[in-house]
Amino acid sequence: MKVALAQLNPTIGDFEGNRRLVLAATAQAEAGGAALAIFPELVLCGYPPKDLLERPAFIEAANASLQVLVTALADSGTAVLVGFPERLAATAGHGLSNSAALIDGGRIVHVARKSLLPTYDVFDEWRYFDPATDVAVTPFRGRRLGIAICEDIWNDADFWPHRRYRSDPIEALVKGGADLLINVSASPYTIDKRHLRPRMLAATARRWQRPLLFVNQVGGQDDLVFDGASLAIDATGTIVARGAEHATDLVLVDLAAPTAARLTSEPPGAPGSDELSALAALALGTRDYARRCGFSRALLGLSGGIDSALVAAIAARALGPQNVLGVAMPSRYSSPGSLRDAEALAKNLGIDFTVVSIEPMFAAYLETLAPALEAFASGGTPEAAAAAADLTAQNLQARVRGAILMALSNRQDRLLLSTGNKSEIATGYCTLYGDMAGGLAVISDVPKTLVYRLARALNADARLIPEATLTKAPSAELRPNQTDQDSLPPYDLLDAILEAHLTGGLDLPELVARGFDAAVARDVVRRVQQSEYKRRQMAPGLKITGKSFGPGRRYPIARL
Repeated sequence: MKVALAQLNPTIGDFEGNRRLVLAATAQAEAGGAALAIFPELVLCGYPPKDLLERPAFIEAANASLQVLVTALADSGTAVLVGFPERLAATAGHGLSNSAALIDGGRIVHVARKSLLPTYDVFDEWRYFDPATDVAVTPFRGRRLGIAICEDIWNDADFWPHRRYRSDPIEALVKGGADLLINVSASPYTIDKRHLRPRMLAATARRWQRPLLFVNQVGGQDDLVFDGASLAIDATGTIVARGAEHATDLVLVDLAAPTAARLTSEPPGAPGSDELSALAALALGTRDYARRCGFSRALLGLSGGIDSALVAAIAARALGPQNVLGVAMPSRYSSPGSLRDAEALAKNLGIDFTVVSIEPMFAAYLETLAPALEAFASGGTPEAAAAAADLTAQNLQARVRGAILMALSNRQDRLLLSTGNKSEIATGYCTLYGDMAGGLAVISDVPKTLVYRLARALNADARLIPEATLTKAPSAELRPNQTDQDSLPPYDLLDAILEAHLTGGLDLPELVARGFDAAVARDVVRRVQQSEYKRRQMAPGLKITGKSFGPGRRYPIARL
């Protein structure tokens, strides 16, 4: 039997468009001789639909779309396994299931329902769905299918040292006689997961000595990026087919032999290194976010620094260089080299470039505000007063720049991309309504040390980012001779502390026990805690690590 793994890029709420994608892929699969085409989790409505699931009209539209699909497949020789939100006849609970329908010969012959509903990190499925009360093997053309949905396969006792759930749907399916395991997923991308997920799936196939087919969604949705990278794994745990990473794909797998054929023209396999993969994920997330929010063009501030250079390169890749505008906004503190680097970058990338000096506006702000700032200054030592005045002037410059960029965004109908990295955002080294202004925070989940790695990966084939940008000391250039390290620890140290604190969950005593300097660790943790209110107001940011500043981080703003 031949099976097609169809990784698609559905749009939330586009029932007609998503159905067209399914039908087009099914036609390709049938032409290739596939008996079965497998599609991602909730593909008919898109994932994650969040609170749209609480709207009756949304569920009705999803189920109506399923019925139209069933009718359209009446003459197809290829059966289809497709994800949809199913309304249950229940007197208690949510009355809704995360389900997958097996359609064969113009009728639904089986419905599989998700058993394990994740609530960690970005997931909140208990908010909407009821778990399956049982699992059942599905007879299909001489095979016995064990159909599971996403999280159902993430609870293998032999793989995980600590399991989140007491039950294992895969074990139940195998004991029920399944000879082929199928997992339909919408599994978001992270750099670590691109290594973990194949190992976990291979271990599951090897443990139960069953072939395993995994089909994953692809595309960007708000802060999440779905990487595709679907897999066919034989009963020994060997990967025999792999879908493209960060691209739609259709892969035909012959279960009778460890062979596979690609039915689309997409390049096979993964893009290579973690750095190249992360760049592809960020470009995909930016492209889909802009497109689904109604933008075809973008702009950003170009400072001559590495963060804005990386975001500009990602934007050019995502939207096309002709659709990206870089804006340099020098002040009295900007170095001539920074302006040259910004202009050189724009030329290398082929994006549009303009210069708007903030000096007249900054000077006007200082003059206009001087009486009020002096009259209502807080008390304290002269040193404290000078520090407050300095910080006020720095933030004014950032907010003038934010206003300029938003004006251009409004006038030209461009999506404003903010350029702050994860290290800065974590420690509050950013200005509300200034450099944090924007519609998408492209690299807000990219630590500064990774920013450098991604920039050098970009430059491996073509020197896009000027060498001076890569080698000069990072600086906001908001006061004379300023560098980031005036306020922050060296970035390699800072990122190590942030990784342990944010992802590892270690607080100050554990950080010191790990060997970090107590004073440095205390200052970093304090900055993280005090900056929560800023992050709550920032634009959505693309998630590529295990813990980002988005829906998966739920910390109180006001706390001791």
